[in-house]
Amino acid sequence: MGGALPCLEATVSPPRKRRFAALSPQGAKKHLGRPGVFLVKTSAVLQGLTFATALLSVSVNAAECVARAETVSVPLIELYTSEGCSSCPPADRWLSQQVPGRFVPLALHVDYWDYIGWRDRFAQARFGQRQRDMVNRGGGRVVYTPQVMLNGRDFRPWHSAAAFDEAVRKRAGQPLQAKLVLAVENKAAGGWTARLTGEVLPRKGRAEAYLALYENGLSSAVEAGENRGAQLRHDYVVRQWQGPLPVGADGRIAVSHTFAHGNGVDFNRAGVAAFIQDADSGEVLQAVAVAGCKT
Repeated sequence: MGGALPCLEATVSPPRKRRFAALSPQGAKKHLGRPGVFLVKTSAVLQGLTFATALLSVSVNAAECVARAETVSVPLIELYTSEGCSSCPPADRWLSQQVPGRFVPLALHVDYWDYIGWRDRFAQARFGQRQRDMVNRGGGRVVYTPQVMLNGRDFRPWHSAAAFDEAVRKRAGQPLQAKLVLAVENKAAGGWTARLTGEVLPRKGRAEAYLALYENGLSSAVEAGENRGAQLRHDYVVRQWQGPLPVGADGRIAVSHTFAHGNGVDFNRAGVAAFIQDADSGEVLQAVAVAGCKT
């Protein structure tokens, strides 16, 4: 990869108020070393995990598809990426290669690199804002792409299969903080209605819920910008987003949303993810997903 630097919309924040602004490649080296050099590997250890499908229980009947995360903690992986970022394709491929079931993966395309020559058709401004907010909540000062977050916190060694596997195992082994049941009803022409129920176990602080419709098997022929001439492929791309949604003061969860057809989303390649996070710290407490609902 020739030592290429990552794409960054980064910042060194003042002590009291964080401001996000572009950071030069020289400044990027100070903060991130050489993160433009990525190793994309498929680990035999990952392929052989016995707990890979144990985290999420999924069932399908004639009316709806149901996934449950009620017995162990299921981590959430968020990849902040952009088709306008030359360092992002390796991270996109990495996410596509991950073993499903061990965690819930989502790719959130940001729009703050659209100005440099290529408009990412999957990008939404809200995702860049969420990224800044989550970095701020975690005490960070740098916003960059590709950025991987594990349960709401920056996780830079994602390209190390061993480090990533260990981190996922550690999160999955933590005490259960919430129980979730996600039911998705295929309403044919009406789209999908997602219903998230469950409870946040007794704890301090408020919680909030999120629902996301994601799509797999996407591709773009990039005609300008840093990835000009490349054919980029993506999975787990968030196309529709709902949240934050309220969680009861007693910890009870009962939220729903209908994801309507439109915006070019192919529901034959779609899935629905849901997660609960701490409303103050941003820590993700539990996640669940229905990979598809072709009832």
